[in-house]
Amino acid sequence: MKKAAVIGAGIGGLALAIRLQSAGMDTTILEARDKPGGRAYFWERDGFTFDAGPTVITAPEALQELWRLSGHDISEDVTLRPVSPFYRLSWPDGTAFDYANDDAQIGAEIARLNPHDVAGYRRFLKYSEGVYREGYQKLGSVAFLDFGSMVRAAPSLVRYQAWRSVYSMVSRFVKDEKLRQALSFHTLLVGGNPMTTSAIYALIHKLERDGGVWYAEGGTNRLVAGMVRHFERLGGVVRLGDPVAAIHTLGERVTGVRTESGFELPVDALASNADIVHSYRALLRDSRSAQRTAAKLEGKRFSPSLFLVHFGVRGSFPEIPHHSILFGPRYKGLLTDIYDHGVLSEDFSLYLHHPSASDPSVAPEGHSTFYALAPVPHLGKFPADWSEVGPVLEERILAEVSRRLIPDLKDRIVTKFSYAPPDFATDLNAHLGSAFSLEPILTQSAWFRVHNRDDSISNLYFVGAGTHPGAGIPGVVASAKATAGLMLGEIK
Repeated sequence: MKKAAVIGAGIGGLALAIRLQSAGMDTTILEARDKPGGRAYFWERDGFTFDAGPTVITAPEALQELWRLSGHDISEDVTLRPVSPFYRLSWPDGTAFDYANDDAQIGAEIARLNPHDVAGYRRFLKYSEGVYREGYQKLGSVAFLDFGSMVRAAPSLVRYQAWRSVYSMVSRFVKDEKLRQALSFHTLLVGGNPMTTSAIYALIHKLERDGGVWYAEGGTNRLVAGMVRHFERLGGVVRLGDPVAAIHTLGERVTGVRTESGFELPVDALASNADIVHSYRALLRDSRSAQRTAAKLEGKRFSPSLFLVHFGVRGSFPEIPHHSILFGPRYKGLLTDIYDHGVLSEDFSLYLHHPSASDPSVAPEGHSTFYALAPVPHLGKFPADWSEVGPVLEERILAEVSRRLIPDLKDRIVTKFSYAPPDFATDLNAHLGSAFSLEPILTQSAWFRVHNRDDSISNLYFVGAGTHPGAGIPGVVASAKATAGLMLGEIK
C-alpha cells in the first residue's frame, strides 16, 4: 500500500484522510493538539460542552458521501438534526427576521420589512441558484492547477458578474437595508467582507435553501469524533498531541515527516491541513521553493480574526433560537473598520450560538450553553495586548447580550471564558491569528488561491480553508474531494 500523511485533524484533513483510506491508501493523521477538530475543537467545563466552532453545518450530503465511499452510513457515527429557523436576525431597533427555507415563512418575513422586495427576493434566489450550480456543484471540488482552468471557468464568472461584491449584487434585487444585510452576511461565516467578497459567494443562500442548516447531536465535536471513528474503522491511524516539526524533502519531492517527539514517518505523499503560511514557512524551512511561496503568501490579504465569549448560565431560554445574528447600529462602516482600518470599534455585531436550544445534553440540567462571537481585525492590523483588551471586550459583549436578550445575564453566569486572536495564532499556528486563512476575494479564489497541489513539490498537497475552494464546512469538505482526486490519480 502507498503511504500518505495528513498534517492536521481539522474537518478538511479528516475528510481527505477518509477518502484516501477508503481508496486503499495507508493514511496517518498527525495532529498537534490533544484533541482532533482543528478549528472545530471543544472544551468541557463545569458540566457544559463548548464547541469552538464551526457550529453551522450545511451541505450534509457532502458529509454523508464520506461514509458511502466504503458502504457505510453517517448515522452509524453521527446524528444530524435540522435547525429551524436557520438564524434569527435582529437589529438594535427591535426588528427581527427569522431566516429559513420555508417559502411562505420567508415571504412573510420579507413582506414585513418591505412588501416590494418579495419579488426582488425571488429574482435573487434565481441568481443564487445559478452561482450555486456554476460555483459549487461544477467547480467546488475541481482543483485549479493552471491558469487555463481559470480561463475555462471565466465565462461563468463573467455571466454571474463575479467581480461584483455579494452586497452589491444583493442590492440590485432588494431595496430594504435590513434585508440587504440579511442576504449578504453569510460571507462573514467564511471570513469574507460582504462589501468585497465575490458575488459568487451568494451561492451560500441556495446551498442553505436546498440542504438546510443542521446540528450534530452533542455538538460539532461529535461530528469530528464520528469522522475519527469512521477513519479508524477503515484502518487509518490518528496521532494526537505530537506536532509536526519538519517536512522532509529530497529534490522537489516530499520523503517524510518528523514530529517534535522524534517520530519519523516516510511517505509517498503528504497533505497539509495546517495553516498555509506555517506549512510553507516553518515545516518546509529547508525547501527554497517553499520559502519563496511563503514570502508571496505573507503579502496576501488574510481574513479577520474572531473574539469569542463562551458562557454557561442557569436557566433555559426556549425563546432564543439555536443561531442568532445580533446586528449592530452600523454595517458597512463596521466592516470597513475590521477589514481595512484595523480598528476595534465601540460597536459590533454578534453571532450568538445557543446549542442547548436544540440539545439539552450540552449543559447541566436546568442550564444553557452559549457563545457570542464578534469578528475583529487580525493581529497584522490590530497588534494589541489582548490580555488587556480581551476582558474589556468580553464585558461589553456580555452587556450587549444582556441588554438585548437576557436582562439578568450577569447573575445567571456559572462559568465563562474567552478566545482571542492570539489563541488562534498559538493553538492553530494561524498566520496573524486569522480565523479563516486567506480572505475570499476574487483575486484570492480558485486558481489565485493556494493550489490543492504545490506547483514545485510534486507530492505535496493542501486541504482546508487556505486552498480551493475556501473556508466553512462545505468548502473544506469540497477541498478534500478535490485534493483526494489529485492524490489518488497521481500516486500510483
